[in-house]
Amino acid sequence: MALVASPALFGQGAETGEALFKRNCAGCHGPDGSGQTAMGVASKLQDLRSADVQKMTDAQLADMIAKGKGKMPTYGARLNPGQIQSVVGYLRELAGEEVGPGGPATYLRKPEIPGSRPPGKADERR
Repeated sequence: MALVASPALFGQGAETGEALFKRNCAGCHGPDGSGQTAMGVASKLQDLRSADVQKMTDAQLADMIAKGKGKMPTYGARLNPGQIQSVVGYLRELAGEEVGPGGPATYLRKPEIPGSRPPGKADERR
């Protein structure tokens, strides 16, 4: 019995979220996620860069990709969970946001310096 090593098994040659999006999603959602394609306009697709979409958690977006919604087909049989997460990551990139691993609730922020206060906030030690 011979074992054949696939590059995809070791992370080599794996498609990026951008490539997966362009291959599977851009036909309707457009290459920029705006939904400004013939199918996107006809289906009244929401701009994937919008606040309404971006406030969804990674899990919610992944679930929608896997199970579909409305006229959107399911991709759970076509894409594996890792690929779906790559697409979710790319959706965050489309909006130009720095996002932590848990989605929009974990935006990457500068660490807070102890004893500092936000700009414009009055000193509370009076």
